[in-house]
Amino acid sequence: MAAKTSSLDEELCCAVCSDFFKDPLVLKCSHSFCRVCLQKFWKENSCRECPLCRRKSSVDDPPVNLALRNIVESYLHPVMMEAHCGLHGEKLLIFCEDDQECICVVCQTSKGHRNHHFRPVEEAAQDMKEELRTALNILNEKLEKIITFKEEYEKTAKHLKSQFQQTEKRIKEEFEKLHGFLREEEEARLAILRVEEKEKSRRMKEKIENISKHVSTLSEKIRDTETTMKSGDIFFLKRYKDLKARAQCSLQDPELASGELIDMAKHLGSLKFRVWEKMLGTVQYTPVTLDPNTASPWLSVSDDLTSVRNTAMKQQLPNNPERLVSYPDLLGSEGFTSGQHSWEVEVGDKPEWTVGVAKESVNRKGGTLFKTNEKETLEEKLNNKQTMK
Repeated sequence: MAAKTSSLDEELCCAVCSDFFKDPLVLKCSHSFCRVCLQKFWKENSCRECPLCRRKSSVDDPPVNLALRNIVESYLHPVMMEAHCGLHGEKLLIFCEDDQECICVVCQTSKGHRNHHFRPVEEAAQDMKEELRTALNILNEKLEKIITFKEEYEKTAKHLKSQFQQTEKRIKEEFEKLHGFLREEEEARLAILRVEEKEKSRRMKEKIENISKHVSTLSEKIRDTETTMKSGDIFFLKRYKDLKARAQCSLQDPELASGELIDMAKHLGSLKFRVWEKMLGTVQYTPVTLDPNTASPWLSVSDDLTSVRNTAMKQQLPNNPERLVSYPDLLGSEGFTSGQHSWEVEVGDKPEWTVGVAKESVNRKGGTLFKTNEKETLEEKLNNKQTMK
């Protein structure tokens, strides 16, 4: 379509194609362009910027300028309250239900509309508007539900991120405790090894020094005897008695004593098992781990997931399917399919409490949750000293 010349026409034309806007998109700089024109411009220039002011756009898919689109459509296709028939020039006062079109009284009598069902235009328009209102109401209700779900998703995503950070922190803290224990245990065992090595090395050094003295003494006697034996007979005979006495050795042969080596079996034997066995005394096992994803907004679960307390205010938590919302309840993460199970619960000064079991399929958004064989106050519990099963 060729562009018109009026000032209004110019305002309703795209600066890229110079034609009336088609599906106009609006950028953050407030300039609008046809969708096809803007996408083509961005593709050719390999950058997302406004074709007019060159301002960068951070949005890949700009929103539609609904107001501008409606104005262009109204301008190009004006709708008159009373239109005329293009064939007969008469007013369009009748609506043909069979052909779903507005006709004039002349068209009504033509062969093309013979035996058709007709209604006044105004009446047909009102009924169809009512149908559309019903459809719009359904759409609006659907939109509200979708928006509500979107808000829940956003809340869940935010809570998920918080859970990740909290869980990551707790994992690092718990492993740091284990690492600390292992480092301390390693240093303690190395210290014992060093003490043993130092003591046995000291004793071995003393023995080596002592035997070195014996070696020196014996070597000296051997040299003197051999030298005298090589001298003249008279000199040898004069010193024979003395040499014979010196040649007598009263030293006992040295022996290797047991237990002089590092007791490797003591230090390395079942090392991992003995460290693990010792570690058992430093860790705590809880048979039931509380599931924070099931806790009602009025409950706060401890970091180690072993205890729970009431909060003064309702917490902002996502209403995920697992969560109990009607009462201040929560579930354990473990499930049971058979057998007998009992729990010992420290209730502190809480005067009222209930421990029981619930099916996994129970309605978590309302209704009675638990089955219990007994239900009593703290005073009754302490008086009766019974175990809840």
